[in-house]
Amino acid sequence: MDKPVCLIDTGSEGKLCVQESALQILQQIQEPVVVVAVVGLYRTGKSYLMNRLAGKQTGFALGSTIESKTKGIWMWCVSHPTKAGTTLVLLDTEGLGDVDKGDSKHDTNIFCLAVLLSSTLVYNSRGTIDNRAVEELQYVTELTECIKVKSSDEDEDADDSSEFVKFFPSFIWAVRDFTLERKIDGKDATENEYLEFALKLKHGTSKKVMEFNLPRECIQKFFPSRTCFTFPFPTAPENVSRLESLDHADLSSEFLEITDRFCNFVFHKSHVKKLKDGITVTGRVLSHLVKMYVDTISSGAVPCLENAVIAMSMIENEAAVKEGLQVYKSGMEKLKDSFPLELKDVSSEHQRLSSMATQTFMKRSFRDTDGKYLKSLEENINKLFDGYLCQNEQASKRRCEDLLSSLSETMTEKLKQGFYAKPGGYDLFCKDLEDIVKNYNNQAKKEVKVKDSIS
Repeated sequence: MDKPVCLIDTGSEGKLCVQESALQILQQIQEPVVVVAVVGLYRTGKSYLMNRLAGKQTGFALGSTIESKTKGIWMWCVSHPTKAGTTLVLLDTEGLGDVDKGDSKHDTNIFCLAVLLSSTLVYNSRGTIDNRAVEELQYVTELTECIKVKSSDEDEDADDSSEFVKFFPSFIWAVRDFTLERKIDGKDATENEYLEFALKLKHGTSKKVMEFNLPRECIQKFFPSRTCFTFPFPTAPENVSRLESLDHADLSSEFLEITDRFCNFVFHKSHVKKLKDGITVTGRVLSHLVKMYVDTISSGAVPCLENAVIAMSMIENEAAVKEGLQVYKSGMEKLKDSFPLELKDVSSEHQRLSSMATQTFMKRSFRDTDGKYLKSLEENINKLFDGYLCQNEQASKRRCEDLLSSLSETMTEKLKQGFYAKPGGYDLFCKDLEDIVKNYNNQAKKEVKVKDSIS
């Protein structure tokens, strides 16, 4: 892709909807994907970081006014710079807290989708990681209400929040325009130490302490793999509005160094997206996830990770059966042009094409643990084989009948002329008939229906 496209749009009524053209792009990607999503308050410079991850100066729209520039979720698929045979999928999300929307539920949905779809989640904020910054990440406290790991009919009251960590992305907190000294108790601190200090819990059980601790507990529990980058101001204030057009010489060297370090960390530490049981997500699988999650959220229901895998299994395995059958059928249709053939030749080709169909199925099959769909493929192939055997027999029968008719032409003519209705005619008749049978058997001996046609 040479530029980003809208993946999930916000409709006129504020409802999320998937862009089919973007799904089609994902469906063409057969290789594993590393999915990096960025979330954060609007106008905090999220899009700039994503452009840099794409290796470009421009691409995702940068907002330089008080208006939120990105709406919905935009996607940019590029070849992964360090992982061969892998696609890097960048998701730039609509800025949270946009006053024009006036709908906190919409922000929660955007945040949840970013969590569900990504293998690395970048939270972009500005200034410092103080109590206000942590509170602005309130969406983490709502994750257990907005996402389920197991289907509700198993145990409706079960708290499966401890399971989230198995499926949730790694977490990067990117602090922009950071001007403080990173010191804890008077000692220099690393970026990660600074983050952990900001997430430190208070002792006590008062309401105020519990409110302070809740978002921190959620971040610690849901994102055990977390990293922090603190970016200084990129340039002089008057140049910030045209950040994407500035030369490197106009940008702070420290800002560029940290940006490069951030990109290298993402490239080398972000893992391929996985589902339950370690199932690798390809672009095609990601397209199904996007559609299922958005449809579920738009319907007012809660996305369930287990149900998504089950639905994915059905979609992919049904498609795998269809692809396998197409391989078998196209091969047999070519063979049919040569009918009639000896039974051993038809059976041999059937075995070869069955093996090819199974291999095609296995390449796409998805969690067919009980072999249900493989069995379906085999049953459908056997039904098709029976049909091709019938067609081969019919073709053989027609050829035998044509051959017998051709060999009998002279004898038929003699019958019409009364050649055999004279003394010694019966012996001549028997002799000619014996010759016809002998010639027929010699010429039609390999035909499947040789006996049916002469009996």
